[in-house]
Amino acid sequence: MTDPLFFASFGDDVAAGLRLTVSGEEAHHAAVKRVAPGERVLLANGEGLGVRAVVVDVGRRELEVEVVEVLRASSPPLVWGVAQALAKGDRSEIAVQMATELGARRILAWQASRSIVRWQGDRGDKALEKWRATAREAVKQSRRLWTPEVLAASTADVAEAIRDADVALVLHEDADLHIAEVELAAAGTGLLVVGPEGGISPDELTRFAEAGALAVRISDGVLRTSTAAAVALGQLDVVARR
Repeated sequence: MTDPLFFASFGDDVAAGLRLTVSGEEAHHAAVKRVAPGERVLLANGEGLGVRAVVVDVGRRELEVEVVEVLRASSPPLVWGVAQALAKGDRSEIAVQMATELGARRILAWQASRSIVRWQGDRGDKALEKWRATAREAVKQSRRLWTPEVLAASTADVAEAIRDADVALVLHEDADLHIAEVELAAAGTGLLVVGPEGGISPDELTRFAEAGALAVRISDGVLRTSTAAAVALGQLDVVARR
């Protein structure tokens, strides 16, 4: 079984032989999982750095480990983010989970014009925190060392993110170009834009195209908003490895 992963605070000076202390909720999670002295665990700082360690002591609110090996996440030349439209039910959380597991480094919670769900006031703050918690759990599940940045975004914010990206792709079922046919940048940042259940509006498509995005399709059918980003990221990974 793969060693369980927990989050901890440490920097580039971490080295084999050092002892680290995990505290708070992460230590509590370790206790719930019945992690015992002598077992091996993974710790990640969420910024691409991790360690493999042996548990020395376990308490209800503290977990002490000794570092065995320092791990550094490999960084692909082209790093992807996702602008994910808000969706009803648990579809947004599924989308965040799958995109994180497939390596997305940034997730924009996009309030699209056709999103049924509307984030306002305290409800919006709580929903954003739920997205962030979902991303953190997906990092643990996939044993990744990077935790994606998760931010709320308007259509204007998404357009700005498109302008800042080296390549930006809007997923659309009527696009002529398939994602496998796109000429990707050799390095830099990429952005995928995923619409809501009702689709991306013509005005939004025009605005994103003017900002520099390409419309692409990823299937001969219409995928759910909860799975589209994951399918696209998987296909982009294949393209990048050619």
